[in-house]
Amino acid sequence: MKKVAALLALALASFALVACGGDDSDTTATGGGETTQEAETGGGQETAGGGSHEGGGGTTLSFLADPGGALAYTTAEVETKAGQVTIDFDNPQPVTHDVAIEDSSGKEVGSTELIADGSDSTTVNLKPGTYTFYCSVPGHREAGMEGTLTVK
Repeated sequence: MKKVAALLALALASFALVACGGDDSDTTATGGGETTQEAETGGGQETAGGGSHEGGGGTTLSFLADPGGALAYTTAEVETKAGQVTIDFDNPQPVTHDVAIEDSSGKEVGSTELIADGSDSTTVNLKPGTYTFYCSVPGHREAGMEGTLTVK
């Protein structure tokens, strides 16, 4: 009887190990444990300061305020295609920032909300040309929180 109980326990343990086996997830992770943007979105995005991807319904540019607290974005130059462009902005700072876009004549064509410790997005229709992205908080742009957006 003890042999039957031991055999049954061994069979149950083997079954439990097989059931806890591998993961069939399609998500790809980077070395830092972060999920890559392509795995989350299936591509279709253009990342400011990172890789470029085209999507069927326009492009998305991701902006990040300097995590170290400087009055800066993590990128100073961005390029995208003309059309619908979504601006995703992440601000990990307790200081309020935004991303505003102005055309070559100095007219603001779109902006995110002013946010602190959060994120926001907006969508603008951009024609080919050179634009400036900047933080509209007084003094931040003058301190260097701006960059160039080239639309082709």
